[in-house]
Amino acid sequence: MPERLTGIGVSPGLAAGPLLRVAPAPRLPEPAAVADVEAELTRADVALAAVVTELRRRADSAGRPEAAGILRAQAMIAEDPILRDTIAEAVRAGRDAPHAIADAFAEHRRAFQAAGGYLAERVTDLDDIRDRAVAASLGQPMPGVPTPGYPYVLAARDLAPADTADLDPDLVLALVTELGGPTSHTAILARSLGLPAVVSCAGTLAVPDGTVVRVDGASGEVLTDADEALVAATRTAVAVRRGRADRSRGPGRTADGHEVKLLVNIGSAAELRGEEAAGAEGVGLFRTELLFLDRTTAPGIEEQSRAYAEVFAAVGGRPVVIRTLDAGADKPLPFLDQAGEPNPALGVRGLRIARRRPEGLRTQLHAIELAARRTGADVRVMAPMVATAAEAGEFATTARGAGLDTVGVMVEVPAAALRARRLLEKVDFLSVGTNDLSQYAFAADRQCGDLADLLDPWQPALLELIAGCATAGRTRGRPVGVCGEAAADPLLAVVLAGLGVGSLSMSPRALAPVRAALAAHSLADCERLAALALAADDAEQARAAVRREARPAPD
Repeated sequence: MPERLTGIGVSPGLAAGPLLRVAPAPRLPEPAAVADVEAELTRADVALAAVVTELRRRADSAGRPEAAGILRAQAMIAEDPILRDTIAEAVRAGRDAPHAIADAFAEHRRAFQAAGGYLAERVTDLDDIRDRAVAASLGQPMPGVPTPGYPYVLAARDLAPADTADLDPDLVLALVTELGGPTSHTAILARSLGLPAVVSCAGTLAVPDGTVVRVDGASGEVLTDADEALVAATRTAVAVRRGRADRSRGPGRTADGHEVKLLVNIGSAAELRGEEAAGAEGVGLFRTELLFLDRTTAPGIEEQSRAYAEVFAAVGGRPVVIRTLDAGADKPLPFLDQAGEPNPALGVRGLRIARRRPEGLRTQLHAIELAARRTGADVRVMAPMVATAAEAGEFATTARGAGLDTVGVMVEVPAAALRARRLLEKVDFLSVGTNDLSQYAFAADRQCGDLADLLDPWQPALLELIAGCATAGRTRGRPVGVCGEAAADPLLAVVLAGLGVGSLSMSPRALAPVRAALAAHSLADCERLAALALAADDAEQARAAVRREARPAPD
């Protein structure tokens, strides 16, 4: 009988194939005596330069703007002069280059962990850069994703951005990691690529390379030593589901015609290319922070306007919701000078940046209005990290003063969800960001694998907060959507529709499965399934209860 491993399913779907692990980090040899300090300094510098070059190469070739931004941020860490000085001090103290690099990163790692918040979340990035630099200094290949030339299931302790920037979804069947949570890099990447994924799955790395496994990204189950019959059945099920999704066309509707708009989350015009994105009814989340990353000064009105106009034109007449700059916490920007915050996740981020730099928000809003006027696009604007009705009102006044008529806010803070009716007295729509709303509602760090179960979007308490927002929208006659990663789960999308959510925004690859799931259920079905989820005690029970009662997508 196959052995059963259990983790947290973060991207639904089935897959079966041989498991291959990410190439391991290099092992440090015994320390060597340093005969030539200058030569050893050069060896360390060359190793770091090789890492920077590799990260920037991957960023330039990354097909996903989010991945490119993360990789460029990693390259900036590797270029940090303080890091280089720490390595040089260790070399001058008698350490060879590989050990000096390891020592310096260990020191920075301790500092990051002690700082908490955003910096603590970057420890995995530090480890990845360290391993690459040590390998380069030893003349070994940098660790990373295998390229066997045939389809496989990728396994790892955790996946760093550099591991997955140029991941080929035609070869990688599924992702399984021992660490991570529902909002981890692995989870977000898997959903954007439409790959089944299971995280926080203990025992993954004990499975020998080449072992045939079956991955269920919905239940979180990984079966090892799968036999031919199980593999064949899995592949048949995958083909049937894919066929159902491929036949799904048109706007989002339940079986009885209730409208649920299906939108896409994007960071650039490039993400609107392709047949999958063409099936969207609009853009539910246009992230603007990619334009601001890897810069020492903020872009001006003209530069921003050109970038926004490119996206607006590519949308082709469909509505587009653009989010104002969502920086801070996990997206720090050098020119904002946010160093020293004791807990960046609870600090000056999102709309709160305008408290210190109101001119930045005004500039961005004017750039958005200019781009909308030039293209004639149907543009709506929303602000991230709004906590109170007063903040919503101030943002609405500023945005309308800039000539933008349709204004909304994101609900990512429990206080905003609880006061949704009051927020909708100030703005025209709400968009629920489930990733941050989970983090703040459960006081659980999004990067902490030990708390992954609390961040599961099936948590009934989170669903109750979303339901409250939807009820407020119906009362006020204003739309409420979900643009967090939860919208990409076909089964959960049915529940969200039952809670009263009017639009779902997701990665382009998720559109067809979500559309098919909605089409299999009437509005009454959706409401009944939503009630089951709300009545459960935890995420696992909610998911199981809905799965038992849900209808399969139509053939």
